[in-house]
Amino acid sequence: MSRSLELFTLGGTAEYAARVGQELGVRLASVEERDFEDGEHKTRPRFAIEGVDAYVIHAVHGDARQSVNDKLCRLLFLLGTLKDHGATRVTAVLPYLCYARKDRRTQPQDPVTSRYVATLFEAIGTDRVMAIQVHNEAAFDNSFRVPARHIETTELFADHFATLAQREPIVAISPDAGGTKRVERFRRALEQKSGQPIESGFVEKYRSSGVVTGGALVGEVRNRTVIVLDDLIATGGTIMRAASACRAAGGTRVIAAATHGLSSQSAKPLFASGLFDEIVVTDSVPFVSDDESAPRRLVILPTAPLVAAAIGEAHAGT
Repeated sequence: MSRSLELFTLGGTAEYAARVGQELGVRLASVEERDFEDGEHKTRPRFAIEGVDAYVIHAVHGDARQSVNDKLCRLLFLLGTLKDHGATRVTAVLPYLCYARKDRRTQPQDPVTSRYVATLFEAIGTDRVMAIQVHNEAAFDNSFRVPARHIETTELFADHFATLAQREPIVAISPDAGGTKRVERFRRALEQKSGQPIESGFVEKYRSSGVVTGGALVGEVRNRTVIVLDDLIATGGTIMRAASACRAAGGTRVIAAATHGLSSQSAKPLFASGLFDEIVVTDSVPFVSDDESAPRRLVILPTAPLVAAAIGEAHAGT
């Protein structure tokens, strides 16, 4: 007897989860979320879930309503509840995975927070984890002892930029040396889809105790359209440094591209700087900016089809 597929979500990710459900032809399961006066909370499914194949879609990022830790805690409690009440398999589906950037020790006595978060998911009984475009795919794989699926967005960006690459010369740039593998995957995909040669490079960057240095550009950008590709935009500082280097080296147009648009008020200079002709992000998290001019230069790519495909394949055992 096949297990029924049930999709769950929590506040803050409901709209995104509904889009995934539409792709799958599955309605979101009913969940009760209760907050108590002292800040504690309770979440439970409103129906018997014994024997179901449960997928909980939740982007674990901080916003104006809830901190990243609050969202993580609520997610873990729901995953544990589903497991306790008989779900055959429980999968955490994470459009954005928190703490993934802290995946190694860079200072004495440093934590490896990404591994600690993985341990929490495992301890609560999670059977599988899926995440969109993590900071370091190898570290993500190594952190989990349960099956972990990385949902890559390379093809999504390559599809978006293929027509542009057929019209003008393109160079793909990583804003730091750590992202060169990601940019190389994008370069190959874009070259294949556009049928045009695509060059690549990176910008030197060093960070120590919160201080960023470096800025030398490795690669030829003169008289080319530059796509600066990263996994996320937080304050925008890293990608702006790279854009400045590309402008100074003669890049004709500069486009910022990142899977996760985690902007805040401090990201306002990203739009006000005049460095970018376009900023392309996905809908993995809501892109928040108080700059009124932002929407005119902002393109948001949908990831719900990618997530729905991954869930469908996992449910079918393919």
